[in-house]
Amino acid sequence: MATSKSVTNKSADYATYRQSRSSPLSSNELLNQLHWLPIEWRIRFKVAMLTFKAFHTGRSPYISDLLQYYEPTRSLRSSSTHQLSVPRHNLTFGSRAFRFSAPRVWNSLPVSIRETKSLPTSRRHLKTHYFQSVYPHSAVHLA
Repeated sequence: MATSKSVTNKSADYATYRQSRSSPLSSNELLNQLHWLPIEWRIRFKVAMLTFKAFHTGRSPYISDLLQYYEPTRSLRSSSTHQLSVPRHNLTFGSRAFRFSAPRVWNSLPVSIRETKSLPTSRRHLKTHYFQSVYPHSAVHLA
């Protein structure tokens, strides 16, 4: 993970090529300026997009077979929120597997993003949501 962070930081340095040599920006400021998500949040973004594609495009049955919608035993308001069932696991390492991490990432999203039907719209709203979570004081607007 540290190697990925250093590659991202070096890429950001190269992309901006030290626009302001007199006052160099921190890595977070560079990522914010370039509208890039940090590595941890980029991974969440990719997992959420894979989950969306598995349910809405039907092109990856091997991925959608790993996921199940949450079905409560009785009628609840939460039954219409498009949540996924989170399977149990015993090991910390096992929690990184897609079948365990995807439901956690998906269920943590706002309902408005989970209910989106269009891939481009979902991608835009998801990136905006994550960007606002990482950089709360940045001026990002939904288009």
